[in-house]
Amino acid sequence: MGELNTFPLSYKVEGQRIVIIGGGEEALNKARLVTKTTALVVIISRHISSDFPGLSIERVERAFVPADLDSTALVFVAETGVDAELAKSEARRRGIPLNVVDVPAECDFFTPSFIERAPITIAVSSEGDAPVLARLLRARIEADLPPRVGTLARLAGSLRERVEALIPSNAARRRFYETLVTSPEIDTALSRSTADGRRVALGLLDTHATEATGQGFVHLIGAGPGAEDLLTLRAQRLLQEADVIVHDQLVPNVVVEMGRRDAQRICVGKSKGSHSISQHQINHLLVTLAREGKRVARLKSGDPLIFGRAGEELAALRREGIPHAVVPGITAALAAAADTATPVTLRNVASGFLVATAHGADDSEVAHWAAIAGQGLTLGIYMGKSVAADVAARLIAAGMSAATPVGVVVNAGRPNRSLHFGQLGELSAGISDIAPGPALILIGEAVAAGDWSAATALAERTSQVA
Repeated sequence: MGELNTFPLSYKVEGQRIVIIGGGEEALNKARLVTKTTALVVIISRHISSDFPGLSIERVERAFVPADLDSTALVFVAETGVDAELAKSEARRRGIPLNVVDVPAECDFFTPSFIERAPITIAVSSEGDAPVLARLLRARIEADLPPRVGTLARLAGSLRERVEALIPSNAARRRFYETLVTSPEIDTALSRSTADGRRVALGLLDTHATEATGQGFVHLIGAGPGAEDLLTLRAQRLLQEADVIVHDQLVPNVVVEMGRRDAQRICVGKSKGSHSISQHQINHLLVTLAREGKRVARLKSGDPLIFGRAGEELAALRREGIPHAVVPGITAALAAAADTATPVTLRNVASGFLVATAHGADDSEVAHWAAIAGQGLTLGIYMGKSVAADVAARLIAAGMSAATPVGVVVNAGRPNRSLHFGQLGELSAGISDIAPGPALILIGEAVAAGDWSAATALAERTSQVA
């Protein structure tokens, strides 16, 4: 990331003047922005051609004089000529921030493209390099912004003194405000009236103020397959609320960093052949953090309840009486199916979908997989790269056709994914030279209905292995 040449901030203009030198279209554009503030906006020009429709301004149609900048917070110059040069010189002499329209080199500040939901303001600036891009980004953000966000901000501000009196802990206060601004109940109440919103907010405050102190909360959160834009909105919100983020090794750093900046981050990474911390220690850590009053985000790759050992962690939390909840994520099997547009259930072909882990599977399990696949189910095999050939051979031995379609997706759901397609017999010869990363193996007749046009043929891989 490059360094900024400007520092974004909000500048106080209440009770002061904002002077715009110019009376044409550029002056009108600036006036539309600054009349959103409580400042007195003054238009000064010898020739005012715009009528500034609907804007609360003071019009001064004459030559500029230095006294025009008395009690002035900001100066915009939106014309050229003698008056413009005099105004620039006087603004610089007085140390008043100056913006010369369309001349970035002469500007002390730039006017961002901003969204106003008083008292909330969101500004997008390109330091004058790409104003059109800034406007487009502003429009995109504005479309996603809740319509009552300004009303909600004023409600939060009106409660500040009462919150400080009832909730002494900074962490507990922060949790109250996080709940307040994300609560659907508050938003619904505000849609009826501000008074109703305040009533519901006060009830929420009473609940937070009377909660037992020292008790935390643990959320088991699915991080999805690794792409940050596949994280759920709920997961993203809870990461922002967490005091501590306890994450697995497979969760990319870009997802971990979506948490609050000051949140503690603890990696409890476990990878094949390298267990830096035992499951028992992880369970103990979650309980300890919650007992310290922390809000804990236990961030797991994929979905917590699918090969995420969530059952053991949930059992430990229940046993110790720790409040907890689970937030689902997109599991690797569904990400692999999406990457290849593979309908894992398909009318008249596959009536169901079985997910299983290849590691530790005995012959009876493999025989069971073969039997149900033969009855029209698609198999999604996790953690199977190193044992893929053995599992494929055992499936064939258990009765599956060697011609059964097979797709392998490495790093499913991520930009660096790689695809491989072929038949079960080819898989039984081995795939040890495929790209590094977790592999998901899809097996069944429905796999052939996917889009594997970008895939490498398994036959090529197996011939290399041979």
